[in-house]
Amino acid sequence: MANAHPNNVHPDNNRLEKDFSNRGINGTANNDGSGDPLTRLQTAGSINISPELFEKLYLSPENRVKGELRKTFGNPTPLALVGFLLSLTPLSCDLMGWRGAGGNGAASTGVFFFFGGMLMIIGSIGEWIIGNTFSFVVFGTFGAFWAAFGATLVPWFNAYGAYVTNPTAAASQMGNPGNPAGQQVPAFNASFAFFLVFMGLICLIFLICSLRTNIAFVTIFLTLLCAFGCLAGAYFNLALVDQNALNVAARTRAARCIIAGGAFTFVTSLAGWYIFLAIMLASLDFPVQVPVGDLTTLIRGASEKNKSAV
Repeated sequence: MANAHPNNVHPDNNRLEKDFSNRGINGTANNDGSGDPLTRLQTAGSINISPELFEKLYLSPENRVKGELRKTFGNPTPLALVGFLLSLTPLSCDLMGWRGAGGNGAASTGVFFFFGGMLMIIGSIGEWIIGNTFSFVVFGTFGAFWAAFGATLVPWFNAYGAYVTNPTAAASQMGNPGNPAGQQVPAFNASFAFFLVFMGLICLIFLICSLRTNIAFVTIFLTLLCAFGCLAGAYFNLALVDQNALNVAARTRAARCIIAGGAFTFVTSLAGWYIFLAIMLASLDFPVQVPVGDLTTLIRGASEKNKSAV
């Protein structure tokens, strides 16, 4: 196209996804204040946003994408955050045993599927559509994690029942899946611990990448890295307890690691709620904005360095 924008980007792409100006749908002024309030929230913004505001809204450094998808669709980031927070925050309280809670979050199995799994995957698809790769990968990863974690707690998936090889113990279930005796099998606890180890590894990668986003996001991945390490250690120690019920030291370490893991995820949740508040206020052009500690200008991207070198 001869008259295309030099960067194949629509000139208005750097606009907020909501219109908070006094213009109507057709661009006519509504200075009399008589227009429909929803008109001022139309999708097709008229406010130029800075890289800092873009990063706050989408949890990703500003990038150039073709088309007007960010003006066509709503911001999927807060939806994914809701799924993450309403799954993690109660689980954190369970792990720390507050008010007698426990059971590794089994009471919230439905929450893990429909909030953590479904909402985060929907948010991930939304991020993919509007071209935010980092948020797309992060939300998709944790959406799958919550679904997998919830499935482990559902007896029908037989995650722990498959480890029951003792005929006497298996007979007590009369062939039903999900034999709870499998939770005391060393192989199950050690195997699940390795899943947590590699979740910690991917959080380490996310942590490095988040150094170009904001301090709150960095806090989330740093504390998640610590939490997964603690929980992996807890399951490894539970495997030792299953091998020797008299191993008091391993039992004590497991209990402490679970509480520590819950404490770290609780800090993760606090940072997540803070980001969620910041995004919602920014999305509505609220007069009071919450800083998230933008790092996009502190750590320059490779493309920016190349431009300055030319």
